[in-house]
Amino acid sequence: MGELLVWPALIGYSEAAVAYAGVLRGHGSSARLGIWGVRIGWLAQTALLIVQAFDSDGFPWGTWAGALNLFVWLVVGAYLIWGCTPRYRLLGLVVMPLAAVLLVAAWAGGGTGVSTTDTSGWLLALHVGLMLAGLAGLTLAAGLAGLYLWQERRLKRRDTGVLRLKLPPLEALDRLSARTALISLGVLSAGVVVGLGSFERGDFDVPMAVTLAICAYYAVALILRREAGLRGRRFAGLLVLGAALVAVVLPLTHFAS
Repeated sequence: MGELLVWPALIGYSEAAVAYAGVLRGHGSSARLGIWGVRIGWLAQTALLIVQAFDSDGFPWGTWAGALNLFVWLVVGAYLIWGCTPRYRLLGLVVMPLAAVLLVAAWAGGGTGVSTTDTSGWLLALHVGLMLAGLAGLTLAAGLAGLYLWQERRLKRRDTGVLRLKLPPLEALDRLSARTALISLGVLSAGVVVGLGSFERGDFDVPMAVTLAICAYYAVALILRREAGLRGRRFAGLLVLGAALVAVVLPLTHFAS
């Protein structure tokens, strides 16, 4: 019965994606419909995760599909922090289509099922949670950077239509994307440190290498921002490019025991 909760979550996320697209066509009420779709979908997915937690023997998100289910919930939850503010709602144009597609993938892979068994300990659970939270934050940072690049391009073309969308100032997007990336890098690094607690000789593999590459990439980008004044379009481009690394590490990371 619990698995049926995936459908209202998927419907809510899909409705939000369509509604936010309507904002670009001049439908002002679509933004409000979109944020309610996000809220309802996220609450339904939250209920699904709670059911999974109670009905599973051990850590219920230890498979790649289960991790993807949890990742989607974290991304949408992070979006809601700013998405409830009218100026940041159009970030949903990036977040919600991605959330809907990944939730379908998680469902197809069995990640939304209940009564699963995973005997992994709390250390792995903490490691997975921190890693996914960090990756979710970096995904949101890339979404903010993408919104920056899109808005800047429209403004350079002297498109007056973008002014009616009531988007946040470019400077605010630049600062927020940098702060989000910094916090997310800290969380991701904490996940790596926790994972070292169960590290043994010969355990180094491709997912671990890609994860370390992500940490190094974002660390360099943030250092360049602070020390070399890398801001605006160039920094946003680095964040969007970094999202490609996130897209690589998620399929490679199989948390099954």
